[in-house]
Amino acid sequence: MSLSHTDIPDPTALEREVETEGVSQGRLILRRFLRNKIAMISLGIFLAVVALALSSSGIFGIPGWWKYSHTDLPKLLDGGKPTLSLIPEWLGGDGIHLGEHPFGQTLIGIDYFAMTMRGVQNSLIVMFVIGILVAVIGTVVGAVAGYYRGWVESVLMRFTDLIIIIPVIVLGAVVGQIANQHFQGLGVLGLSIVLGLFLWTGLARLVRGEFLTLREREYVDAARVFGAGDARIMFRHILPNAIGVVIVTTTLVMAAAILLETGLSFIGFGIRTPDVSLGLIISQNQTAFSTRPYLFVWPGVFIVIIALTVNFIGDGLRDAFDPRQSRFVPRKMKEQVKA
Repeated sequence: MSLSHTDIPDPTALEREVETEGVSQGRLILRRFLRNKIAMISLGIFLAVVALALSSSGIFGIPGWWKYSHTDLPKLLDGGKPTLSLIPEWLGGDGIHLGEHPFGQTLIGIDYFAMTMRGVQNSLIVMFVIGILVAVIGTVVGAVAGYYRGWVESVLMRFTDLIIIIPVIVLGAVVGQIANQHFQGLGVLGLSIVLGLFLWTGLARLVRGEFLTLREREYVDAARVFGAGDARIMFRHILPNAIGVVIVTTTLVMAAAILLETGLSFIGFGIRTPDVSLGLIISQNQTAFSTRPYLFVWPGVFIVIIALTVNFIGDGLRDAFDPRQSRFVPRKMKEQVKA
């Protein structure tokens, strides 16, 4: 027996069948995400980068395992060339070892591995702070606008439109210039807050659209009948059904935030010395690209790794939450399709 394409139930029907067999929607989403090989590989690489940055340089006053910090000035060795070797001796290399300065040194002797790890830490802080602000502000604004509608929706959406038309990188540059003149730079948290306050608009629009649809569902009417307040209906009944949009959009904004922070620091309006940023490191060493390329390459490699892995994780979450991207098919259905 064979089934034509039209005989195969749609993904939503498959979800219903799976749920009737005792699998919850949450576990179904988790299975979809775990079966996405690219997303899982990206998650593993991202966690490895986070673990390397936090453990090597330390955090919250806890020292890391690396012997130098981004402010130490050890003696300049061999002109600052990298000591990292990944080629085994039997292939004609020096063996696998880190050496004294695996990524090399700057002209004044600062260990480049310590600087890069500090830059990765700051980029991760910026990314997560922006993600939290975007998720909170965008969700609240979108939820209130979509639930109440009327003049409340008009005011909030026109305010959102006003924020959208302001180029974020220009705004960041202006605020950064003012901070450089009066406060010696924005700092990591200052830059994160400024960017987070202007990157939530896309999420707010998406959440509003979800709430406009979900507020008409039967379970919302039932909650009103039983006396539930507006806040409880919005955040206990409607929001869990729109959480997929929030998670996916926030993840993608976090990936874009890494590049935005890098760009602002590169042009001198983001994180400034004595602190370190990946974009600032590239900016300081761009003239050495032809003579000492390792000073330019390592920060770029970590920027690309972080941005790509977070984007792939976001794509995996989008596929997992989207019922039209269902990849979990019951065994019975697989056997029918193969027959």
